[in-house]
Amino acid sequence: HPKYTAPEVFLNLNGASSCKVDSWSLGIVIVELVLGKIIWSGMKLHQYLSKVLSLLHSHNSVFEHLSRECDSYNEFENIEDNLRDFIECCLQVRASKRKSARELLAMSLFEKFSEDDRKRIDENIYKNIMARKMDELYYLWQLAGGDMTVELRKHGLIRSRPPILSIPNLIILLGQIFGRRDTASLLDSRVIKVALDTLRQRLSHIPYIANCPRLTSQMHVQMHLPGDSVDISSDLPLVIRERDTEYQFYRIVLFDRLLKIYPITRRAIIIEAHKDIPPPVRGAVWAALLGVSGQMEKQYYDSIDKETPTHTDRQIEVDIPRCHQYSELLSSGAGHQRLQRLLKAWVRNNPQYVYWQGLDSLTAPFLYLNFNNEPRAFACLSIFITKYLHKFFLKDNSAVIQEYLSKFSQIIAFHDPCLANHLQSINFVPELFAIPWFLTMFSHVFPLHKILHLWDKLLLGDSSFPLMVGLAILKQLRDFLLVSGFNECILLFSDLPEIDIELCVKDSMSLYESTPCSITYRTHQLDQSKASNWRQPESGTEKLPRISLDDYLQLFDKDKQLNSSKLITIDIRNSSQFERAAIPNSINIPFANVQLSQTHIDNLGPQALAALLPNCQTLTAHHIVVIIGPHDQNNML
Repeated sequence: HPKYTAPEVFLNLNGASSCKVDSWSLGIVIVELVLGKIIWSGMKLHQYLSKVLSLLHSHNSVFEHLSRECDSYNEFENIEDNLRDFIECCLQVRASKRKSARELLAMSLFEKFSEDDRKRIDENIYKNIMARKMDELYYLWQLAGGDMTVELRKHGLIRSRPPILSIPNLIILLGQIFGRRDTASLLDSRVIKVALDTLRQRLSHIPYIANCPRLTSQMHVQMHLPGDSVDISSDLPLVIRERDTEYQFYRIVLFDRLLKIYPITRRAIIIEAHKDIPPPVRGAVWAALLGVSGQMEKQYYDSIDKETPTHTDRQIEVDIPRCHQYSELLSSGAGHQRLQRLLKAWVRNNPQYVYWQGLDSLTAPFLYLNFNNEPRAFACLSIFITKYLHKFFLKDNSAVIQEYLSKFSQIIAFHDPCLANHLQSINFVPELFAIPWFLTMFSHVFPLHKILHLWDKLLLGDSSFPLMVGLAILKQLRDFLLVSGFNECILLFSDLPEIDIELCVKDSMSLYESTPCSITYRTHQLDQSKASNWRQPESGTEKLPRISLDDYLQLFDKDKQLNSSKLITIDIRNSSQFERAAIPNSINIPFANVQLSQTHIDNLGPQALAALLPNCQTLTAHHIVVIIGPHDQNNML
């Protein structure tokens, strides 16, 4: 704001960008607080500039001048001398006479605080202090070897008893219990202290200042790291990083700092989320990645009717007990109630959609991470479905699902033609196994701990990323699929084997980065920014995807720069058109010479054989073949 800006900034004087301009801004802020008034309110930009520059000609101190303008001279006279001196040192019109932050701290106003601070330093009160929130401390304590069950058992709050001894003598229909009762289910008001000695020892070399990282002007966090141990840990596998107490401490501190001033740090959060996300802050980070912020979500969620019965209530009540029932949190009574409220709120808030089975599994991760923050869970769910599952929950979603599965088949053919041809030969189509994958974004397929790691990366991509996840799963099953028939494949996917989720995420990211954006385009996706320049064929009519001109030119330029010959362009126009103008290094195979019944390269004519063999000897999975021609039908064939 211009009124908080030092005069030398407007005059463009030498040294205008020094740290002393902050002293001026601080002085103006304190003047408003002390006088209890907003100075120069309701003015236009040129009026603010005129007011600031007029202070250069003031005969009195700037502080006195401002107090007279605000009709607050009495307050000015009643201010303590040391505070008045401090403000006037901040508001010196000449930057050379204005004090810096370090000089301001040395003034008498802070003498008492400086003395107390020196005493604390002498007493080592700042040494090895972990100034973290309770949930973060508990998480770090567990990483350091803490076990709450052991602690409760040690203090007698948990006792091992034969189950038969906890059964009551009688339970009537109204739920009243007579006779023996398990006291473990009753509230115990005793409080036990858990020692943090192990955690303190593990983090003993970390300075107190590490709890307060600096934020750069580019909105990145500058950490106070002892050596480069954290940088080394960032290269280790995720499963090791999540068990490294020191690494997790620094990651929690970093994200906590970024989240406090979100959304202006959203870009930095995205950059850091590409590395990993610490479990204690995962819910808040997911919300930031999805663009959720502020209190509007709470007000909006509270205004939605979640109590009135609807026609979907019965199906919701059937699905909830089966949703991730292995999770103690989600399978609890409170978990069922919260999940039911979220599902009813979403159905009520989206009248254009219907409740499909699987929506409960899709909601579960957001509830798990925001168990005590339903509005944020609801906001995340709503944005997530809009971004990744646009139109999936229509009453008639057959066209949307069919297009998505058709695109999945094309992606398989693009990255792994051998697997695609085999699955087609045994008539094992994605409709037989992939619908639950994409309808629930794999939350119905994997347990929660795997979903959390998978969605950490999924939220960093667009709506095409789930296609790459599906392909990454097939990649792990590839060897078995290539030697299996239809029945064996059906049995395999009826009880999906263990999937290495870290490898799956790694392969998904690699496939996502190496896939041209245009070949994943769908007419039913949310982002339609390029729809005007794109002609999408009817779903299921083409086995291979189309590529846009922009993506093709990028591949062409990259291939030319690397001199790799990985891009093979086949021009199916007739010879006279090809000779008139053609893409450099493209291969002319006139469509009239192609025999569609013959699939071997020798049958494409001498042009193909002569052009392909000198360049790349043989086609591999790393080559991209692009067919270009004037007629869509010929290209498709």
